[in-house]
Amino acid sequence: MVAMALIIACGVSYAEEKDMKQLRKERAELRKLSAKEFNTKATKAARNEAKALKKEGWKVNPGALPLEKQLDNSYLKQQEFDDDLFPKYIMADGKSIGESYEAARAAATSLAISSLAGQIQTEVAALIENTIANKQLAPQEAASIVETVQSSKNLITQSIGRTLPLVECYRELKKNGNIEVLVRIAYSEKMAKEAVKKAVREELEKKGEDLHEKLDKALGL
Repeated sequence: MVAMALIIACGVSYAEEKDMKQLRKERAELRKLSAKEFNTKATKAARNEAKALKKEGWKVNPGALPLEKQLDNSYLKQQEFDDDLFPKYIMADGKSIGESYEAARAAATSLAISSLAGQIQTEVAALIENTIANKQLAPQEAASIVETVQSSKNLITQSIGRTLPLVECYRELKKNGNIEVLVRIAYSEKMAKEAVKKAVREELEKKGEDLHEKLDKALGL
């Protein structure tokens, strides 16, 4: 299991499993854009997605921000990176069908939070990989931490605090009269690290491994 965890740590990348070097290059290029160019790219992407969603019957509740504006805010958050070219926010979507709007919304949000936990696992594994490259952690130590992170998704999910809602829309299903709700949420990368720290620290203690300080260092805490 430890060997497998190390393989996972050395093979992962953020979210869509793209090559990390290519991903960092794309992020660096985004950071070079002027504020106007940055906003233009986000707005164009938001309008295109809003158009596609509306064709599929998605709409927002009365009084809510227009779908285009919600998506615009979402894209702006998605394209913010820190000095190390890691995302400032982790994004996740959730979609669910229910007999009532509230039931579908609650289930969709739960799915989005679960997706957040999975992305946090992947991001942390990438950070641990970086500590090996910088010789801050021995491979065996890194493998042990990654193994614990990979087995702690439920604990990480429970440790996730208040998320930032960005998109919420719904559509009525004609076949059965049910409601389908789509939500998109964001979670700060800093809070994500804290969630991992809270979830994994106890598990490391149970395993009798004194890696708490090294975990904090790997997470930049």
